[in-house]
Amino acid sequence: MHLSQATSSILDQVAFVIEQIEEEDYTKPVDVFNNSTIGQHFRHTLEFFQCLMEGYEKGVVSYDKRNHDKRIETDRVLALDLISRTRDFANSCDMQKPLELEVNYEHSGEGDVVVNSNMAREITYNIEHAIHHMAIIKIGLQVVCPYVELPYGFGVAVSTLRYHNENEA
Repeated sequence: MHLSQATSSILDQVAFVIEQIEEEDYTKPVDVFNNSTIGQHFRHTLEFFQCLMEGYEKGVVSYDKRNHDKRIETDRVLALDLISRTRDFANSCDMQKPLELEVNYEHSGEGDVVVNSNMAREITYNIEHAIHHMAIIKIGLQVVCPYVELPYGFGVAVSTLRYHNENEA
């Protein structure tokens, strides 16, 4: 599977879930999330893709400097629009395009480190990051809105699904 197809697959799963969540449940504080919301977790996940899209043209990506757009965590329609734009972007971008990744591990915020990367590496990171957060989101969904139907493999790495399928056979 090509990386753009893998990206679309993950985003389709996220959209499928967001479309089912009632508005009040999307923004309801969840105890097991230390009172953050399902919408906040989706916003966090989607903003990493948004950072990649914004940094693509400049050739520099920084996940640390994302917007934390509160509208994405409260407006499901806006989240779904971002998913659609991200899917289109992943299907049209050059996966071999060189990028620089800016990271900063200093509490003071001083001292960015620049790491050479490329689009394929960053989209791979975003897919893995999304799956990780989908696993967390699944816990919140079970608590707040058990009525949501989860797509097969939601929040589970493809390698894990493959492993389980091989061992069941």
